[in-house]
Order: sequence, then structure tokens, then C-alpha cells
Amino acid sequence: MEQWDTSYKRAEIKKFLYERVKELKEYSKDEFKTLVRDNELHNEIFNTDYYMVYTGECEEWLGDHVFEVIRTVQEYEEFQFGELTDKEVLTDPCKLVNMYVYIVGEELISEDPKLHNYS
Repeated sequence: MEQWDTSYKRAEIKKFLYERVKELKEYSKDEFKTLVRDNELHNEIFNTDYYMVYTGECEEWLGDHVFEVIRTVQEYEEFQFGELTDKEVLTDPCKLVNMYVYIVGEELISEDPKLHNYS
């Protein structure tokens, strides 16, 4: 069971997820179904483009929660890989935001059976 806290900005990230799902379905329902079937939806939405790219924007987004987000990313990476795989994520606000959004996105997709094909 995950130990990290992904409550910060969760509603915002969920809204982003479902906006992207809607766009993908409008573009091609068949392609969307293929992404879900192949468990590639998370990769398509959270790993093929950045959620945020500007340092100032990322710093503002993190606000007073920067250490909470760092802790979440560290715990996730240590659980998944046994170590922090990219230490630059601790000093680069954009890498930190995008990794955190990636983690939350993974959880959100796993919680919605219409968005994954886990057997």
C-alpha cells in the first residue's frame, strides 16, 4: 500500500486528467480504447508532455507545499525503484511538479476502472 500523500492539488490534477481523456476520445475513440487496453493512457497523458514548464509557475504552484511534494516524490521513488532515480528533481521546481503530477495521475487512473485494463 502506498504511504505517500497525494492530496495536494489532487482535484486540479484530476480535472486535467479528465480534460485530456475527453480530448483523446474526441480525437479518436479507437485510439483512446487502445491506450486503455494497452495500459498506456497514463503514459500518454502524464509522460509525453509537461504539466508545467516555467520555473516561476512551478514555484508558485508548489507554494508552501514544496517539502510535502518533495517527500511524496522521494517516498514514491524509493518504493518503486529502491532509490531516488533523479536527484535533480529535488532542486528543479519543474521536474518536481511534473513528477508529482505523474504520481498523482498514476493513482487517479488506477482508481477509475474505465481508464485502465489491469487484469
